[in-house]
Amino acid sequence: MKRVAVLHGGISAEREVSLSSGTQVISALREAGYEVQPVEVGADLGSVLAALAYRPDAVFNALHGRFGEDGVIQGVLDWLDLPYTHSGARASALAMDKAASRAVFAAAGLPVANGRVIDIGEFAEHDPLPLPYVIKPLNEGSSVGVDILRQGGNRRHEIARAWSFGPQALVEEFIPGRELTVGVMEDRALTVTEISAAHEFYDYDSKYAQGGSFHTLPAAVHPQIFDQALALAVAAHDALGCRGATRADFRYDDTHGEPGRLVLLEVNTQPGLTPTSLLPEQAAFCGIGFPALCAWMVEHATCRG
Repeated sequence: MKRVAVLHGGISAEREVSLSSGTQVISALREAGYEVQPVEVGADLGSVLAALAYRPDAVFNALHGRFGEDGVIQGVLDWLDLPYTHSGARASALAMDKAASRAVFAAAGLPVANGRVIDIGEFAEHDPLPLPYVIKPLNEGSSVGVDILRQGGNRRHEIARAWSFGPQALVEEFIPGRELTVGVMEDRALTVTEISAAHEFYDYDSKYAQGGSFHTLPAAVHPQIFDQALALAVAAHDALGCRGATRADFRYDDTHGEPGRLVLLEVNTQPGLTPTSLLPEQAAFCGIGFPALCAWMVEHATCRG
């Protein structure tokens, strides 16, 4: 029986999401026939190393956010020469850094929103882009810290004063229209989901609260856009050098008619595996149950040390 350690929890703003993902994964892997060792990760890296001293056959990385999907824990596992799920250190670091991933996507000819990196001091002084636009932390996931600035709003100084995500931010043009997402399993795009959020946009609460969003799959979009989204998700996965499962997020502007404009926002190298998460839902739509999805990730775990 293959022994699998499941890392969950962590020290990022997404700790609770990771704990939820981990609980689901632990149960699914046991159902799939693996010997599972849960490892709840906290601030003490030494305790994590001690928990992995028995050298499991694979490590299931169910961590989210900083130190979990930004290449840090991946580097530790490379050092330990342990096979682990999802992407390696380099791809994880690139995907988590929104400025770096934008540069990679642009170099690969993939469609990205107009935008740039700014200093928060500059943001406090004036609007860095024509309204409306979006401001995002450079290295957070799950829409943590994301805000939309619109005409007639007066929140710039408030956001700048409360900013706790480092000295810089990414600002991008706001793309009107619809939210789409595509899960990828290695070289296979699953399907296209349209997300209708209960809030202004697909924020943290929309992603993880019961009833926070409504998912339509397959998305009822123009066939050309549907096929383009599938192709772009795999191309973005490949451009970053990702492995295993990822999820690509898009904005689809059809406000001026079809087929419209599709814009790649980001690639998530550690898609959520909670009861409301999108990747498991897409996998199930394609006939892959949750235990089988988790088992597939374990069987595709690799050692990059």
